[in-house]
Amino acid sequence: MAVQLPVAVKAFVDANLVDRRGTNSEKWDGLQGEFGATDLLPLWIADMEFKAPQAVRDALTARVANGVYGYSFTPDSYYAALADWMQRRHGVTIQRDWVRLTTGIVKALYMMVDWLTAPGAPVVVMEPVYYPFMHAIEDQGRKVVSADLQRTATGWQIDFDRLEQVFAQQHPRLLILCSPHNPVGRIWTADELRRVLTLAEQYHVIVVADEIHQDFEVTGPQFTSALAVATPSQLQHLIVLNAASKTFNLAALNNGHVLIPDATLRADYDQYAQRVDNVAGTMLGQVAAEAGYRQGEAWFDDLLAVIRFNYAHLQAVLAAGAPDVRVDDLQGTYLSFVDLGAYVDAAHLHDFVQQQAHLAVDYGEWFAPITATYIRLNLATDPQIVDEAAQRIVRAVRAQ
Repeated sequence: MAVQLPVAVKAFVDANLVDRRGTNSEKWDGLQGEFGATDLLPLWIADMEFKAPQAVRDALTARVANGVYGYSFTPDSYYAALADWMQRRHGVTIQRDWVRLTTGIVKALYMMVDWLTAPGAPVVVMEPVYYPFMHAIEDQGRKVVSADLQRTATGWQIDFDRLEQVFAQQHPRLLILCSPHNPVGRIWTADELRRVLTLAEQYHVIVVADEIHQDFEVTGPQFTSALAVATPSQLQHLIVLNAASKTFNLAALNNGHVLIPDATLRADYDQYAQRVDNVAGTMLGQVAAEAGYRQGEAWFDDLLAVIRFNYAHLQAVLAAGAPDVRVDDLQGTYLSFVDLGAYVDAAHLHDFVQQQAHLAVDYGEWFAPITATYIRLNLATDPQIVDEAAQRIVRAVRAQ
């Protein structure tokens, strides 16, 4: 039976949902390569089944219609649109001089590790965390050091004692912070961010904050950028990464931002970026992002209503049918972290998910060994898909 949707949610889904099969979608058409099967319902990979805002599509259509795709520069209007969005949505004032462009946030992560550390050096993360953090470190011959998050009865917390211990013992130059945190869904409070930045300053650690999910405030609190709480001296050691790609579903257009408030650090980055020839985003990515920042806000707010509905529905179905499943509080991102450990152990999780529930998910072990009984579910999709996934989990639990 189809899920009954609120009027606004149904209107958004009806207007924007697309069937992505047969479009070389990694999520939908890449199942065989990743999971060895094609009959799985995909809720992995953090992109959406929804069209980008109409204004974005119109801007891209108009630019493509020109017929020439040669070299181009980034217009002043682009920087202004980004600054306006940051101020309007998050109360953060950024200066144009801070902004450097990149072809994506994962690319930027690799660049940060290469630029700021030497081979063999420790780089600090907080596991469980988005696995390309670890790839960017290990692929370049650095050492991952984790100040693991603590799982409590009320949610995930930063272990500040462990973080300080790592800083004191490992003497790292770089901490990569995920904010909001993927996959645990936490939006760090202003106080938590201040404590991280204070420790980093005390131990001379540069903080790179990946804030790509900044716009997704699902259950709250309101997102706070590290830029908003850093003191003038802490801004000297802070770099923020963000993009429009998650917000408006633009990942394949390869465009993002590296925000560096400190002039000395920025000059050093500029020299590095020139050496590796990564000093710009992409023309079409910028056209799309600017249109989204200027005219996509109403679309985005409607999208948030869909994600909130999907999260609440997932919670309700699992609570009714498999009450010992733990669905972590989704404060931010559109990615729900779900612990199935009450019903299946880590050794049998893949079989449970793929052979019994017939789902394609991001497995908790990809983010950290400590979350090996977790799965991550993408909720930026059709509510009927979320419902079907939840029902499949319930049926698989009952068949145990």
